Amino acid sequence: MIVPFLIMLREGLEAALIVGIIASYLRQTGRAAWMPVIWTGIFLAVTLALLGGAALQFVSAEFPQRQQEMFEAAVGLIAVGVLTWMVFWMRRASQGLRSELTGALDQAFQAGQGQTWALIGMVFLAVAREGLESVFFLLAVFQQGRGTGAPLGALLGVLCSVLAGWAFYRGSLRLNLKHFFRGTGLFILLVAAGLFSGAVRALHEAGLWNHGQRIVFDLSEWLPLDTPLGSLFAGIFGYQPAPSVSEVVAYLGFLLITLFFFFRPGTAQLARPAAARVGG
Repeated sequence: MIVPFLIMLREGLEAALIVGIIASYLRQTGRAAWMPVIWTGIFLAVTLALLGGAALQFVSAEFPQRQQEMFEAAVGLIAVGVLTWMVFWMRRASQGLRSELTGALDQAFQAGQGQTWALIGMVFLAVAREGLESVFFLLAVFQQGRGTGAPLGALLGVLCSVLAGWAFYRGSLRLNLKHFFRGTGLFILLVAAGLFSGAVRALHEAGLWNHGQRIVFDLSEWLPLDTPLGSLFAGIFGYQPAPSVSEVVAYLGFLLITLFFFFRPGTAQLARPAAARVGG
């Protein structure tokens, strides 16, 4: 429950932040009449994410066991990719996000035509990107565990992000984006490492990866998965009581590489123009 909540809080807050900047700028510049257009973009993006998630879930349910393991591995690898990309993109973009968005809005309105589609496109792309990223992440999490805790945590995360976005729009929220995205980014990289290790395990179960299957250690008697602490560690960090060599190498290798770039000085200043892509 904790992992889906925090991830959806961050994903939702990213989308809410972008939508809040656009909405507040429209209000400040006397363009509040364009607010229904924002809701149109949000509705279309949410619809796309829900349909995409439902389609993937339906397709995966029809697979036999081996194909289900392959599908689980593929979804896990995609989730690792989008989560890692999200961490580094938002770390860069958060510094100049407001100026990039307001500049794109000014250009759209100064063009004199197509403002409606431009505004819908900005909101749609921002929300749809976060929504589709969330779909792959939640599928990866749901496939590794059962129960109502994960969906409930995801729903609470979305609700909290919506409230935070509304508070940001009303001007009552002053969030230190640099510290927030740095802290949650570190947490997400730990989660992504667990998903990557789980994808390697799924590839082995599908018969596609049979290297390094010697057990490194066995903590089944000390910290089994069916205990509250074991379940917590499994949900957050992808803990397995008896991991193989390939799983440990995948976990530690992923962390060493990503944390090196995450903490490397100057990383946040690289490729700042990427923020401009938020506006379509």
